[in-house]
Amino acid sequence: MSPSDEARVLIRCTDVPVRSSLGQYAVRVGAGVRGRLPAAVEAAAPAGRCALISDRTVAGLWCKEVAGILGRNGVDVIEALFPAGEASKTRETWARLTDMLLDAELGRDCCVVSLGGGVVGDLAGFVAATFLRGVPLVQVPTTTLAMIDASVGGKTGVDHPAGKNLVGAFHAPAEVLADPDFLDTLDIGRRAEGYAEAVKHGVILDAAYAEWLGANARELLDGDAAAVEHAVVRSVRHKAQVVSDDEFEGGRRKILNFGHTVAHALELGSGYSLPHGHAVAVGMVAEARIGEALGWTAAGTAEAIRGLVRAFDLPESHPLMGRVHRLAGLMITDKKTRRGIVHMVPLREVGRTADRLGSSVPIPGDELLSVLKHISSSFV
Repeated sequence: MSPSDEARVLIRCTDVPVRSSLGQYAVRVGAGVRGRLPAAVEAAAPAGRCALISDRTVAGLWCKEVAGILGRNGVDVIEALFPAGEASKTRETWARLTDMLLDAELGRDCCVVSLGGGVVGDLAGFVAATFLRGVPLVQVPTTTLAMIDASVGGKTGVDHPAGKNLVGAFHAPAEVLADPDFLDTLDIGRRAEGYAEAVKHGVILDAAYAEWLGANARELLDGDAAAVEHAVVRSVRHKAQVVSDDEFEGGRRKILNFGHTVAHALELGSGYSLPHGHAVAVGMVAEARIGEALGWTAAGTAEAIRGLVRAFDLPESHPLMGRVHRLAGLMITDKKTRRGIVHMVPLREVGRTADRLGSSVPIPGDELLSVLKHISSSFV
């Protein structure tokens, strides 16, 4: 991108406001919106210094350009990189990144810029939340999953051998710059992973959106610019509304965990070799079947979700679904478990959760094992 390109007026940029305890921030969605990054850093970091945190795969594609945009606008950039993949989302990587910022003598008047997908955002966000007791964070998501879901809402953290995202903090970003042009480097499989979270938004909040996603799956996977931007904006608006009302997941925000109790168990059981989007796809089908078996989900809902998952060429099953004792044990390690009892989002039907039951419902161990045995045959 040339300096003249950086300075160009964005023809389309949709701003979605999100409320947090730190104030209101904007998720800005539009082709070329990364050109606003120097202004975002200037607003967040009085010293004009930032740590650009990314993984080595994303760095090979985008760091030179992004660092150049910042450098030409007078920002001192310290690059802090780590190996790509969920296996890097650990306390050890967090410590190494933090050491890099300390070695660079960054102060509280700096900011962290996260450039990458969900793993990068979680790690960089946790560094920002804890470095010198907290510095501003600017999120620049480069994957479908990060734009649609992970970069919005302020959840940060790392995995633990006992389970996913068990160590972390809430730390709202100062700004999120979601530029769909970044997605051009993704293959269809990586694009599809992110749309699992979009399907989740439709399934729990907006039946018409779920229907639109199913009807436009091919355009989204092929990278149709108008369709992609529409999906990002619509999903961000849904998530923004929920997290603005319940930033710290004390109530309604729990509905965003639909599909994730099973998904996190599958990820842990696979040694994190199963991509998050794939795990969520399987998890949504499974949790809808569990809901149907327990009577809080309308019959046929799981099949409808299965159709949406298939539209994006995402998996609907996994071998662990047939190992019910192992799966139940892994589900108990989820961070949503309370006193050893698994909690799950009670979906009523596509587009609506069962509010009368609350945002999550406890399932005692014996009942969980029984229902998993009951539904396991449908995953064979």
